[in-house]
Amino acid sequence: MAHLLFQKGVYPAQFLQPTADFIRDCQQADGSIWWDHRGKLDPWDHCEAAMGLAISGDWTAAERAYFWLAEHQLSDGSWWSQYQRGKPVKCGRRETNFIAYIATGVWHQYLITNQPRFARRLFPTVARAIDCVLRCQSREGDIAWAIDDQGQLMDDALLTGCSSIYKSLECAINLGKALGQDTARWQRAYHKLGHVLRHRPERFDRSWESKSRYSMDWFYPILAGVYEGRDARTRLLQRWDHFVRPDMGCVCVDDQPWVTVAESCELTIALLAAGERTKANELLSALHQWRHDDGSYWTGYQYEIREHWPIERTSWTAAAVLLAADALTGHTRAHSLFLRRCLDGFDLDIAIKDRASSHYE
Repeated sequence: MAHLLFQKGVYPAQFLQPTADFIRDCQQADGSIWWDHRGKLDPWDHCEAAMGLAISGDWTAAERAYFWLAEHQLSDGSWWSQYQRGKPVKCGRRETNFIAYIATGVWHQYLITNQPRFARRLFPTVARAIDCVLRCQSREGDIAWAIDDQGQLMDDALLTGCSSIYKSLECAINLGKALGQDTARWQRAYHKLGHVLRHRPERFDRSWESKSRYSMDWFYPILAGVYEGRDARTRLLQRWDHFVRPDMGCVCVDDQPWVTVAESCELTIALLAAGERTKANELLSALHQWRHDDGSYWTGYQYEIREHWPIERTSWTAAAVLLAADALTGHTRAHSLFLRRCLDGFDLDIAIKDRASSHYE
């Protein structure tokens, strides 16, 4: 099935179950979710894969993934940027957007499952991670992209990374509110970060070449809720032809003939957030040509030489497909997580009311 248009309220479970099964096959007995059989793992993609499992209904497997992170968190609240077969690869840095992303994953899980016991168990892990990241925030509001292996800040900021942190802060605040925690300090940091993302472009890429050739710098501020409505639509229109290849997908960088499935799925969600549902559906529908027989998806396609590249199909790419499908169909209670910026949470009042009568209490 090369093309499949997604309808609101109609989640194609039979079509997407093999995609979820592929992620499950990448999960190890200890809960870690490798990219693929070769054993690489990073905290951000690990959370993304767990979110895919939750969308598919495998809540227990998703929980195990977050428990793995809790067990491997370093004393300062961080994680190494790379693991190989469950063991840290001390590559010289711990990336702040990787560290913060557990807040997005745990809030996503809570929205879907409404299990306060899980949320309470993971909240200390989330809090330590967010506090670690906010120690890296400058007075201007941007957040250093990484911490080196000596604990020193690698002092520059990435637009995509800070946008991801912006969404993670929103999720951490909502999680804290749902559990009755004081989030005032996080809220102040969130608003500072939002201001610098919208109004201080000189705070990014200060010491290296601009990353504006990367499509994520273009659409991630929309995916994260930095820009909404007309501003989001204008931003998408400005560079649409730079990054989108009709009937193939979104390129990773505008000067390379390489479309990538995960970025295309994230752009699909950003389009939905901007009110461009038709474009979103068309973009996602084109990606099924990169689907493997087992339900996984190739990372990307180099269209000049007409070859899949790299030769890999990863758990996080599969998860990105599930996240985009959920956003388009409204399948789970977390489907709108990336579709709007909301510090009151998604159905937060309902979630809190349900919590009072939940048998998980």
